[in-house]
Amino acid sequence: MAYSIIMIEGKLFRNLGLITIGVVYLLILVGGIVRATGSGMGCPDWPKCFGMWVPPTSIEQLPANFQEIFGAKLKGEVEFNATKTWVEYLNRLLGVLTGFFVFGTLVASFSYFKKDKWVTIWSFIAFIAIGFQGWLGSKVVSNELKPVFVTIHMIVAIVIVFILTYAVLRSFKEHFSLKTNQNISKIKITLIVGIVITLLQIIMGTQVREAIDIVSKQLGEQNRSKWVEETGIIFIVHRSFSWVVLIINIYLFRLISQYYNEKSIIKRISNFTVTIVIFEIVLGIVLANFDMLKYAQPFHLTGAVMIAGLQFTSIVLMSRNQSIIL
Repeated sequence: MAYSIIMIEGKLFRNLGLITIGVVYLLILVGGIVRATGSGMGCPDWPKCFGMWVPPTSIEQLPANFQEIFGAKLKGEVEFNATKTWVEYLNRLLGVLTGFFVFGTLVASFSYFKKDKWVTIWSFIAFIAIGFQGWLGSKVVSNELKPVFVTIHMIVAIVIVFILTYAVLRSFKEHFSLKTNQNISKIKITLIVGIVITLLQIIMGTQVREAIDIVSKQLGEQNRSKWVEETGIIFIVHRSFSWVVLIINIYLFRLISQYYNEKSIIKRISNFTVTIVIFEIVLGIVLANFDMLKYAQPFHLTGAVMIAGLQFTSIVLMSRNQSIIL
């Protein structure tokens, strides 16, 4: 009876952990939408929005001197746009919901404390990290979307994905079979290189986004077709580097194919990763040739983070010398 309860609790943690990882990815997607639509300052204060817990839907709901009130830290440059305000506010609400999911994952992880305390410890670290991410979000607003804060905010989101992924994968260990007869050190080293390359590409992507923000203010929406060509060398490097990401992942797929059969989840993860990389390159071409299509940008960002997350998943599994057949 006790064993059955432990199994149920363990399954609850794993399922909730996987859902939480999905919610974090969703938050990254919505954060990308905020950035792509220029809604980052849709709410000029924190944690309220224009001093309200429920944002206004029209300018009539704001005091006549709202620009003076909320523009103290923004040099008076405060505009009200109901769409941008609510896009940013919904992003904040999703951030709070994500915090609840991470907390729920932490609570569910207590069932593993006696069996493997590190599952609980890493779940606790994820909870601290999501709290830090919330605080960092307030700093992004108070510092008027300064590039360094936006980039750090993105990096912390990726770290949270990694932490939660590790905790969840660690909890699955009793269902794994060992592969002690194969030397996979070459694959692990290549995976580490792949993760570094992917993270560099993501960081360069944030730099491209920042360059686009500057150019868009200089040229205006009417000259949107000229934005890309005015971003300079960073866009060219970012575009060219995508082929490095593709080559390293194809090479990884070939290496993994030598050690894992078609039913291995590691083989499937590698296959899926290559597919996403190709999708990312196609999406990048669309962005470059269709005037930085607004709603393609968030998916481009989320896809890049997914690549890093999948690479991290593979290296965790291999580092623990485990192979899953599903």
